[in-house]
Amino acid sequence: MALNLLLVWLINALALLALPYLVPSVQVDSFYTALIAALLLGLANTLIRPLLVLLTLPVTVFTLGLFVFVINGFLFWFVASFVKGFSVAGFWAAVLGAIVYALISWAASILVFGRPRVVVVVRHDGR
Repeated sequence: MALNLLLVWLINALALLALPYLVPSVQVDSFYTALIAALLLGLANTLIRPLLVLLTLPVTVFTLGLFVFVINGFLFWFVASFVKGFSVAGFWAAVLGAIVYALISWAASILVFGRPRVVVVVRHDGR
């Protein structure tokens, strides 16, 4: 379990390093900066994001879920404002950066861990 957590952290850091090549308005200076930013993004998405989603639930429902992209961009921009060497040109660049970052992380995770498996349990006791 701890090894998987470290692998996910490494995958996210590498995704942050690849991001400036696809979104030039996002800059990451070094691998160390990417590690710190990936850690803080993970903490923000774990601790702050659920609260923001809950507080903005009416807007999210009204926009058919698209406001979640704004929340993700805000958290991406928020973390970039704290980490030296990780910069984002503006809010909409942060929204685009968050989307591309999520896609890169998702694809890399599938390459490393494989596709998630769905297990179906069937009961054969006559019910």
